Parts: sequence; structure tokens; C-alpha cells
Amino acid sequence: MSELTKSQPTLTRAGARAALDAALAKAEETNTKMNIAVVDAGGNLMSFERMDGAMLISSGIAQDKAYSVVIGNGLPTSQWVPALSGDPDPGLMIGFPHRPRLVMFGGGVPIMIDGQVAGAVGVSGGSAEEDAIVAQAGADAVTG
Repeated sequence: MSELTKSQPTLTRAGARAALDAALAKAEETNTKMNIAVVDAGGNLMSFERMDGAMLISSGIAQDKAYSVVIGNGLPTSQWVPALSGDPDPGLMIGFPHRPRLVMFGGGVPIMIDGQVAGAVGVSGGSAEEDAIVAQAGADAVTG
């Protein structure tokens, strides 16, 4: 490999499916109807499921949570506001929330391999805390 390129781990279809299945199992355990999305290192949707009875509006939110993690270099969606609040430029808190697809509340977590983002899991349908727990179960199934 040259200094002009780098290796980037990314999810396989099997990895995306493992994350989805583990997140679904956790959602069923908590008896919460959720939408679960898994994206690769480029933010591309690899796996998605809307549980019976889950709100339709939450399907796009779950996908956007996973995407937000990837574009934030692995920053969980619950950490966007604290990360931006500590910056001395107040314009960031005004401008960032208006970016398309950016979600800044819990439910999106990274799938990290060797310190690099290999993908992310986004969940929507419960509270931000419930969504984050279910998403983490999905990520843990890959990194476990």
C-alpha cells in the first residue's frame, strides 16, 4: 500500500446481517417496535428491517442515524450535541443541525474495527436511550 491510499475495513453482507439480527433480538427482548438500519463504512444501506407495528416515519430516521455516525467518523449520534457544544465557534451549533440526514440524538452507534469505522447501526422507534441500547447490541454482534 502506498502513502496515497489506505485500507478501510467495511462490513460484509454477513456482518450487516449479524448486526441486524442481534439488534432485532434486543428490540424483541425490550418489547419495542423498532426500525433498524445497518450501513457500511461509506454510509450505504446494507440491511434494514421495520418490525411489525413500528412507525413508518422512524424508518428514515433509523437510516439517517446510521449515516450520521459514519459521516461523523464514528461519533455516536448521542454525542453530536456535546461535541459541538464544546467548540468555541457558535456557528457550528447553528449550521450543523441543518445538514441533510444529520441526526443528533441517541440511537446511532459505530461498528469499529481496529480503531476505524467499518459501518454503523441506526435504530428508531423507542426513546433515544432504548434506541441506543438496541443499536449497541447490533454493533456488539460484529465486534464482540
